[in-house]
Amino acid sequence: MQKALITLGIAILIIGLLWPVISKLGLGRLPGDIVIRREGFTGYFPITTSIIVSIVVSVVIWWLRR
Repeated sequence: MQKALITLGIAILIIGLLWPVISKLGLGRLPGDIVIRREGFTGYFPITTSIIVSIVVSVVIWWLRR
């Protein structure tokens, strides 16, 4: 459990440090991401971005377990 928490913490740290680079990739503004804007409300549903992130994380985990 300790190893998993340390790994998760390091991953969050790396993502935080790389955030300026990650934001330039266009994630969050892909076709298929739904944005609903109304007066006093904004709903954001990043469906396509979630699928891509899930695939990338799955491949990385699969690759690390080999």
